[in-house]
Amino acid sequence: MALWRWYGIAAITLQTPTRRLRTLSIILLGQARSAQYRRITTAVPPWRPAAMLDEWVQKEACPISLRQLTFFGRTLTESRLISSANYVRKELPIRIAHRIRDMQTLPYVVVTNSHISHVYELYYKAFETLRRVPEIKTVDDNDRYCTLVRENLQEHLTVIPRLAMGVLECQNLMSPEDMDKFMNTLLRSRISRRVIAEQHIALTETFHRQLPNAKPTHDPGADFVGEVFLRCNAQEVVKDCGERANRLAAEAYGSDCTLPEITLEGHLDATFPYILSHLQYIIGEIIRNSIQAVLEKHANIPGNPPPIEVLVCEASHHVIIRISDQGGGIPKDVLPRLWSFSKGSRSQTHLRNLLQVPKMAATMQELKPSSSSVTSDREYAHGTQGKRSYDSSLSSLTSRPPNLRLGIGLPMSRAYAEYWAGSLELHSLEGYGVDAFLQIAKFGNKNEQLSTRASMDAV
Repeated sequence: MALWRWYGIAAITLQTPTRRLRTLSIILLGQARSAQYRRITTAVPPWRPAAMLDEWVQKEACPISLRQLTFFGRTLTESRLISSANYVRKELPIRIAHRIRDMQTLPYVVVTNSHISHVYELYYKAFETLRRVPEIKTVDDNDRYCTLVRENLQEHLTVIPRLAMGVLECQNLMSPEDMDKFMNTLLRSRISRRVIAEQHIALTETFHRQLPNAKPTHDPGADFVGEVFLRCNAQEVVKDCGERANRLAAEAYGSDCTLPEITLEGHLDATFPYILSHLQYIIGEIIRNSIQAVLEKHANIPGNPPPIEVLVCEASHHVIIRISDQGGGIPKDVLPRLWSFSKGSRSQTHLRNLLQVPKMAATMQELKPSSSSVTSDREYAHGTQGKRSYDSSLSSLTSRPPNLRLGIGLPMSRAYAEYWAGSLELHSLEGYGVDAFLQIAKFGNKNEQLSTRASMDAV
């Protein structure tokens, strides 16, 4: 089957006449569709042979659950560490290969966008590097591999903002539905790669902290296994995220501004295994939006603003968190694009704002806080729930000013929620407020939700 990889215009000549005409039509139509496109910088990806990528695309990714992630670290031995390393070694190039193939299915005019092309080049470089790693047999092999993975994670911090800017610049060149499908698939896969990579790095660090020649021990009271927090408590996370959001709102609106109270009720002792930074990001974005909406709605109304009410419900298989505000609801013109990465008339504002957030980590683990007032997730765990403390943070996203609207907070929050088989829904009562419902799998036994294969062959 003849495949065109948009490696360059020259590749078009290798297609059948019908497909060549279709390809050229897509390019010409896209270039002529809007004056906006002519202002977009382009970068043509270089030609590469496809045989090696084809080989890896045929392999399926093996999804993993939170419970399985903790298995390797519960009683950490050298053999389990090596097994974990080889699982990550096999999975990373497979998952990257699938997403490269998905990018190859996009119209040529889209993938020559400088932002999309930049991401493609990062992915291909990572694929070529990681697929060449030989089997890991010793702890020294594993340490060298972890160094390589850390470098890769750091290099890819620009992916999310570059993708978001590319989507906004190319929103007239693809349907919003197709672009959102592409973005959600890419984002979930990115989260998955960082989760398994960071989990293994954390296990490696734990292994090296063990005393030399000490027998592995199983601590049933341990709360962290690698990056997995076994006893996430919704009440504590909501309180912490509310304090962060209030600090930012006070800085933005002034210390004399009266902030809405955040009230909690329900099953406040409910706990569940989760990656803490994921939960903090989702709840942080919702509370942040609620505080901002309430303050703007009641800015000129005397008295204290109405509270933001949080209800925690523990069911047999799920924990459900409802966050309710009286911020006036979501405007009708915003609702159709609420979960979309394409933002219509608001795109230029979001593009300008994205330039102020140059790096984002898919699990928010690598960046330092831009303000001393932002507490890291593990510092939070240590301070409020008596758990161990590490130097990591939510950083760029959760510490940005309230007026720096990026247009990706809710779509990304839903991607995080659905990644571990949960859900995020919003119900808006125009003129009154919004109810947000976050559902989380209670036992950590649900596999990560990601595409195990490329969505389709390139055409």
